[in-house]
Amino acid sequence: MDIEKVNSMDFGEFVDVFGNVVERCPLIAAAVWSQRPFSDLQDLKQHFYAFIDALPQSGQEGILRCHPDLAGRELQLGTLTAESQREQSGAGLTSLGADERLRLAELNAQYRARFGFPFVLAARLSDRAAVPRELARRLHCPRAQELRTALGEVKKIARLRLADLLGIDPARL
Repeated sequence: MDIEKVNSMDFGEFVDVFGNVVERCPLIAAAVWSQRPFSDLQDLKQHFYAFIDALPQSGQEGILRCHPDLAGRELQLGTLTAESQREQSGAGLTSLGADERLRLAELNAQYRARFGFPFVLAARLSDRAAVPRELARRLHCPRAQELRTALGEVKKIARLRLADLLGIDPARL
């Protein structure tokens, strides 16, 4: 999809297409639509990032709370978004053994209790062995640093999802 096609989308179509670039946050796509026309695909991505950056801390934490736990309850119940299902599957999180699932559940609970939002990681850029290691490592980070790190992961996920929707190599974004 090229930038002309993106710029020509009406509000409903734009939100339908880009509404889950940031997990379960179609309001971000709605706000970004109002910034048209975009000069290029990079400009489109930058508008998503700018929206996230401009939010107060409570809004940024709200974005994080829209993300599911990795290999968590939503995966077990089959209620993940299609994008999250693909991402977690690609990282091998849909085929964990019982011990691995239990370890991740414990780490996810500790993380959520410490920071007040779920652990967010661009699963497509990781694998099943790295996820618990990274979660355990980030549990010890200062809260402000962890908020920045988690928002950086949201942006990585958004970039990958935009690249998928636009049919381009993520390196071009």
